[in-house]
Amino acid sequence: MLLSVDRSETAETRSLSFDVIAAVAEREGVDPTDIEPPEYESLYAVVNPEALDALFAPRQDGSDRISGRVEFTFNGYHVVITGDGEVTLREESS
Repeated sequence: MLLSVDRSETAETRSLSFDVIAAVAEREGVDPTDIEPPEYESLYAVVNPEALDALFAPRQDGSDRISGRVEFTFNGYHVVITGDGEVTLREESS
C-alpha cells in the first residue's frame, strides 16, 4: 500500500525529515511525536535528517536544486523522496 504526502501546502513551514516522520505516523495512526524509541526506530538511526533536509533545499542563491531521489527503509516502510518533496511509503515485504 502506498502513501504520498503532498508538501505543497507546508513546504515553507515543515522540513522534509518531519514529513517522513509525519507520513509514518499517519500510516501508524499515531501522532508524529510518538514516532520515537523504543516503540519506533529513530530517523537518525537510518539517515541524517539535516542532510536529508539540505539535499532538496533551495541553494543559497534561492535557485532550485536539480531533481533527484532518495530511498531508504524506516520503521518497516520503504520510503521514497523525490526532488519535488513528495514522500511515498510502501510497506516492506517480510
